[in-house]
Amino acid sequence: MNRAAIVLLNYNTQHQLEQFLPQLVLTNEKIGWPIYVIDNASTDSSVTFLKTHYPSVTCIELPKNYGFAEGYNQGLKNIAATNYILLNSDIQADVQTFPEIIDFLEASPHIAACQPKVLSYHHPENFEYAGAAGGYLDIMGYPLCKGRIFDHTEKDEGQYDQIQSIFWASGAAFFVKANLFNAFGGFDGTYFAHAEEIDLCWRLKRAGYHIYSYPKVSVYHVGGGTLAYSSPFKTYLNFRNTLATLFKNEKGSIMIPKIFIRLLLDGAAGFLFLFQSNFKGILAIIHAHWHFFMHLPHHIKTRKATNAIIRNHVIANSTTNQGYLNKSIVWQFYFLKKKKFSQLS
Repeated sequence: MNRAAIVLLNYNTQHQLEQFLPQLVLTNEKIGWPIYVIDNASTDSSVTFLKTHYPSVTCIELPKNYGFAEGYNQGLKNIAATNYILLNSDIQADVQTFPEIIDFLEASPHIAACQPKVLSYHHPENFEYAGAAGGYLDIMGYPLCKGRIFDHTEKDEGQYDQIQSIFWASGAAFFVKANLFNAFGGFDGTYFAHAEEIDLCWRLKRAGYHIYSYPKVSVYHVGGGTLAYSSPFKTYLNFRNTLATLFKNEKGSIMIPKIFIRLLLDGAAGFLFLFQSNFKGILAIIHAHWHFFMHLPHHIKTRKATNAIIRNHVIANSTTNQGYLNKSIVWQFYFLKKKKFSQLS
């Protein structure tokens, strides 16, 4: 079995493969880890391009577009490796730096997943939205990062270069032990895309595992390649999936009050969209809430199944809480005007 497998998910992004795959292949030559591309039934010429120009890269062709979450679940069934390195197709990375992260990941049985520092491809002096220097979660289940709060990204000045236990690792460059990914059910396929890595990391942390940021290694992410950051569908997925994640993973005694407050805060976000004349964003929030309530029986069933999995794989008496922000990021950002992660402590 290979020590690690580098796995990209593709859907109609041949242009990104043409741009970023050459460096991955070149910098992987000395290491020799297998590179896979899981293709979500692309309708462009991605598969033909791969088979013609990169026969050393294994292309796993799926029969339909499963989305990001289930696409990885389906494709990874065909890959045998000790560790998975899941990379977005719009990531520029030097594979020769990856063994350093794998060494760290394997150094402790209590570490489940890691991420490198995620910087902007177009503005490499800045952190990139999708992960920055490590993911955190606020008291209401809203995600944030060291180096990125909501849409505000910071300049990378080495302020977050310490290796640190975090709450969630970026799905754009996700290093995870394969046995744990599979034991905990992988990503939630119903999410389609967005927040699936937060949900998986929360499940792992509930069982006592740790998630780490390893900023000694950097990757450069374009971002918004499949869904633009301003896309109403992306807004819908973010609100829907983070709400589902909170319902699935929060402690029962405080879950219902938090869901109620979340709905109010999401409504406040709708008013912000109103002032911005972002009417599609308002509809996306309404759609997300409607979907959540219409699928409440499913969420209840999923919560019970998740609790059972965690009971069967728990290694500690309580959740590892590193990366949990015991305050509201909405209050900190919009009312106290704290836009840098370093100002939150």
